[in-house]
Amino acid sequence: MSGNNVAGEVVDGEQAHAGGVKTYEVRTYGCQMNVHDSERLAGLLEGAGYVRSPEGTEEGDADVVVFNTCAVRENADNRLYGNLGRLAPMKTKRPGMQIAVGGCLAQKDRDTITKRAPWVDVVFGTHNIGKLPVLLERARVQEEAQVEIAESLEAFPSTLPTRRESAYAAWVSVSVGCNNTCTFCIVPALRGKEKDRRTGDILAEVEALVAEGVSEITLLGQNVNAYGSDIGDRQAFSKLLRACGKIEGLERVRFTSPHPRDFTDDVIAAMAETPNVMPQLHMPLQSGSDTVLRAMRRSYRQERFLSIIEKVRAAIPDAAITTDIIVGFPGETEEDFQQTLHTVREARFAQAFTFQYSKRPGTPAAEMDGQIPKEVVQERYMRLVALQEEISWEENKKQTGRVLEVMVAEGEGRKDGATRRLSGRAPDNRLVHFTKPDEEVRPGDVVTVEITYAAPHHLLAEGAPLAVRRTRAGDAWERRNAAPAPAPAPGVMLGLPTIGAPAPQPAPAGGCSTC
Repeated sequence: MSGNNVAGEVVDGEQAHAGGVKTYEVRTYGCQMNVHDSERLAGLLEGAGYVRSPEGTEEGDADVVVFNTCAVRENADNRLYGNLGRLAPMKTKRPGMQIAVGGCLAQKDRDTITKRAPWVDVVFGTHNIGKLPVLLERARVQEEAQVEIAESLEAFPSTLPTRRESAYAAWVSVSVGCNNTCTFCIVPALRGKEKDRRTGDILAEVEALVAEGVSEITLLGQNVNAYGSDIGDRQAFSKLLRACGKIEGLERVRFTSPHPRDFTDDVIAAMAETPNVMPQLHMPLQSGSDTVLRAMRRSYRQERFLSIIEKVRAAIPDAAITTDIIVGFPGETEEDFQQTLHTVREARFAQAFTFQYSKRPGTPAAEMDGQIPKEVVQERYMRLVALQEEISWEENKKQTGRVLEVMVAEGEGRKDGATRRLSGRAPDNRLVHFTKPDEEVRPGDVVTVEITYAAPHHLLAEGAPLAVRRTRAGDAWERRNAAPAPAPAPGVMLGLPTIGAPAPQPAPAGGCSTC
């Protein structure tokens, strides 16, 4: 897949005004961590008595509109203030309406948001999302904006109430913050230094999710495989993967995103030896040039990166490996770019999420000499995309004839209705469209299919499914959809690497989850 450093947006909205109950809407920008935070914001608001505004409701109709912002884009603030500006006249017509701004941009621009948009009621940061209901009530009672930005984490996102988007898959935070100092990334300054959760707390949350019917979890951290650095155990992450393998009923374990610096042999062994850890790895390259990697302040070089890929493939031959690449970083020469192309040819990624470099305000790279003209960046970008498309297609063609277990997903296949197909994810996270079986199949169930066709970004199983396995996860999905509350919204489109039912797609390279 390809991109232009553009993070997507999702609008959460479900239940209508009814009996005087207040409604809410959460708009999410950016990385997986923001998606996870937004599920917690929704849980907090519902715990405070709000209900989700119905899907398809006109903009500004909700009683509370929350912007969960991202700061990695060059024009992130312009986009936010444009959206806030559209809500200003709506709020004038509806005095009881409240607007809140949280996330990375709020952490960064705490002092300017209410000056530029004085109709905003609440500004909160990345460390104190749990305060949102209290701040909204305080703003209502005191009739003035509440700005509260904590400088350190008050509670791990996973410990807060949640309103998960999926009945059968879930995020689980293992850490927050980042200790890296990449010159293109402002996230460490906004999310703080890495702080790890206790292993027992993580496993207790996973066990509780499995008890609810979840069969796939994604371990989430801004540098997920550095888990343990805060607690002084360099093998803590591999131990965590192995511990997840012992949880009965947990069928699939994924994680995102690791950093090459911290990717050790014990993690590769744990992946290979733990049956429910999926044969999938998303590991950001960013550049194949040692010179550019040094300027990016990335603590590995091309040879180290390719050696990791080689070890992973030796231990897990069927592993699908994806990456992030930035094109046109300041000072990048044609020779530097050729080194990136060389690395892509050698690594043979299943997918590469490619981005044209753009300045991130507040980062060292934004002030560097040698900013590359846009037309040069664009031309290099197109060459990289063309090469990766060719490799992706060749790698996917190797899947033809394989028999795969596909976990049925919700919202993954935009054309499923017209084609009478369903869609889901193979163990290696490739997207598979398959013929709808005669018997009922629910999201979370597992269907065994034979791959008959490959395209660059998906696989197709045109014959009748070989088997259908109803699962506890499918039961959980059925229970949720039998309840009075409407079904969850379709998959979240955020420009993030897709990792299962939460269905994010690649985030801006160098952003919250691609360090």
